[in-house]
Amino acid sequence: MRRFRLLRRAELYGEDCELLGVSFTDQIFTVVPDACFKIERTWTIINWCSYDSNLGCTFVPNPNPNATANHASNLAGPTVSPFGTPSPWGPTVTKINPGDQSTTNYSQFWSANVNCYQYKQIIKIIDSGKPTIDCPTGTVDVCDLTDNDTNLWNESYWFDDNTQQHDLCEGPTDLCVTATDACSGADINIHYLLFLDLDNNGSMETVVNSLNSPDPNVVNYNNANTQNFTGGVVRAFDERQVPLNQKYRFAIQTTVNGKFKTACLRWNTQAQPDTYTIPELPYGTHKIKWIVEDGCGNQEICEYTFVVKDCKAPNVLCLNGLATNMMPNGTVTLGLQGFLQDASDNCTPKSMLVYGIREGGHGTGFPTNPDGSPQTTVTFDCTTLSFQLVEIWAKDKYGNAGFCETFVHVQDNIGVCTSTNATVAGWLATDSGHGLEEANVQVVCNAPTGQPPVNLFNLTDDNGHFQFNNAVPIQCNYTVTPLKDNDPLNGVSTYDLVLINKHILGIEKLNSPYKIIAADANNSRSVSTFDLVELRKLILGVYTELPSSTSWRFVDKTYTFPDPSDPFKEVYPETKTVWNIKANQMEDDFVAEKVGDVNNNSVPNNAMFSDDRSAGTLLFDLEDRFVKPGEYFTATFTAAEQVAAYQFSMNYTDLEVEDIIPGAGMSQDNFAVFSDRNTLTTSVETKENAELPTFKVRFRANAAGQLSKMLSVSSGITKAEAYLTEGATRAEVSKYDIAFRFNSGGVQTITGVGFELYQNTPNPWVHKTQIGFHLPNATDATLTVYDELGRKIFSETADYNQGYNTIFIEHALLDKPGVLYYTLETVFGKATRKMVQSQ
Repeated sequence: MRRFRLLRRAELYGEDCELLGVSFTDQIFTVVPDACFKIERTWTIINWCSYDSNLGCTFVPNPNPNATANHASNLAGPTVSPFGTPSPWGPTVTKINPGDQSTTNYSQFWSANVNCYQYKQIIKIIDSGKPTIDCPTGTVDVCDLTDNDTNLWNESYWFDDNTQQHDLCEGPTDLCVTATDACSGADINIHYLLFLDLDNNGSMETVVNSLNSPDPNVVNYNNANTQNFTGGVVRAFDERQVPLNQKYRFAIQTTVNGKFKTACLRWNTQAQPDTYTIPELPYGTHKIKWIVEDGCGNQEICEYTFVVKDCKAPNVLCLNGLATNMMPNGTVTLGLQGFLQDASDNCTPKSMLVYGIREGGHGTGFPTNPDGSPQTTVTFDCTTLSFQLVEIWAKDKYGNAGFCETFVHVQDNIGVCTSTNATVAGWLATDSGHGLEEANVQVVCNAPTGQPPVNLFNLTDDNGHFQFNNAVPIQCNYTVTPLKDNDPLNGVSTYDLVLINKHILGIEKLNSPYKIIAADANNSRSVSTFDLVELRKLILGVYTELPSSTSWRFVDKTYTFPDPSDPFKEVYPETKTVWNIKANQMEDDFVAEKVGDVNNNSVPNNAMFSDDRSAGTLLFDLEDRFVKPGEYFTATFTAAEQVAAYQFSMNYTDLEVEDIIPGAGMSQDNFAVFSDRNTLTTSVETKENAELPTFKVRFRANAAGQLSKMLSVSSGITKAEAYLTEGATRAEVSKYDIAFRFNSGGVQTITGVGFELYQNTPNPWVHKTQIGFHLPNATDATLTVYDELGRKIFSETADYNQGYNTIFIEHALLDKPGVLYYTLETVFGKATRKMVQSQ
């Protein structure tokens, strides 16, 4: 007797001499409403001892007694056995269908002489777990080391702002992900969305969808905001001279390794769809979004940005060596042209490469000057005779730099280097790297026994360079001392007082030791309100120079401050001493700092110009009126808006100043009166959110007149300007002009600075000086210079802009040392001043 149960697999009981065969066939359904997919497995059980292939099988129905899909009572397989068989092999008694009126005893399917049995088992696969992806956690860098392919991304509508070409530089971009699923294994679907920034403006405007890839040689440019990315402008990227079915198109390549599937971004062609190529994508920041889905509809996403960038340095080819001879001054300077044979880059055009040169072993990376510009020359002296290595560098538009190395044979054919004297040279430059011209440099040397002492002076050139050629005896102990003590108001204004005061109060500290040194106007080795007092007197014209400090201060460039926030902690070196000189000393450099200028707007040389453009005008309101001779009256001046600081001169005609009544936050120290010049000066810093600046002046009238004709703004002593701070940190400063607004019965009269000719600076002067003047409107002006006997020695006429203008005069134009006079003639008037040209 045989008994068996049909479960997930057939179980047989009581088998003795029978030769039973069990087999099954599967039918898979992937569209199932209540599962990922369904398997209908049909079991067949045969007793080969009695099986007759001509007879059919008894079909045992699959019981589904519960109407709820996937209910537990529907999952058990039935037991087929004779009626009365004891447990656990008793026949199943259940409903075959949920709607049956009564149950069915599965013993009715039992027969001892059955030919075979068949049973259909239903297997449903239910999976709620998402696939897992090996996804990058950050931005992926795609480093390009290949040459630019002119057959790709080369059309008039593509443009690379870096190289200024319509041929985009590109790099092979190998992007792949690997995924698996706990249930489906490698039986998963993967596709991608590729977001491209093809104009490299920070916006990924173009999308490629691998489920609906564009045609060969096509990207749908600017389709990111179209429905399903189906819009955009058709643009080509493959310019190879091949048929259309051999043009590249975007594709996806998948491979399976066990339970894992890997998908890669690729190009292929219609002619060879199974041949894949790593795509060449343009430089820039792009993004890819991988979507992985299993058979049950569970989806996982891997999204990351990737940057395609140039990582290949230019290829530089050097000439094989160069010979040069020492110049009479004991140095020789060479440019890179004598060493460079050729250079090329994979992306940047040759014409856009930046070149530099450096002595071999004297630094790393691309060679630059202190101001960041490329170093394009090298200088050798008597200490570098014979063969010297030279590095020639090239840098592309993406910052990659490469170099080649060659040599120069430095020779001394005229015996310069056998001299018993050495050359001393160096640079005076601000901490911003700008050279200080016409500074006096002294070299003092106690010469070896038997030689006279050395005491030499030299002026720095336009670039701040000084050089004493073959002037210092070998084995001498010498000291270099720089000095410049003219034009004390260069770069100094009331706004500097605002910044210095913030430093004193701890509101906003000056951010370099050199600025702190510049703020020490009384040379007390500290910064305090006493420095503000000294500088204000200078601005107001009370001082013509600082009593306790020179106009410029100098610090040995090689000196390192132990505490940059307190440069006075130890005495910093303002001179440089070299003991027992053996050879030329070419780098006796100093940092020059203009005393009083803490916002770095001084002009250290004539290659730089002060920005005198104004962003507006600060008006001071006062009542206009007619005054009588002998009358005493008070004029009230009120600023029309709040500013950080202001300063100006005021000329008064036929009036005398009897008293000044300072406003809130002011004192008498904010004013100065020059009775002999009928001028009043003022310099005021204001507090944030304070009342509008207001002050009063009590006058006595010496003649009758209209007040608006008797008072005027001037820059004759104190330059007329105001300073408005803006931005969240109030760090942005705008400069304003100054004007008076006279009010009378609803009528307003505005007067600003008129025609004025200012004292030349510096004065006296040696090599060059500048003459400043102010024009109320643009016009032409004629400058004429006369000697002491009134003979004309120079004249120039030119057109000038409204406002402040300057004219530079050089020694070569006026080789006439002594007292000179200069006159400026314009349609607004004529003025003359005196200057002194030193020998």
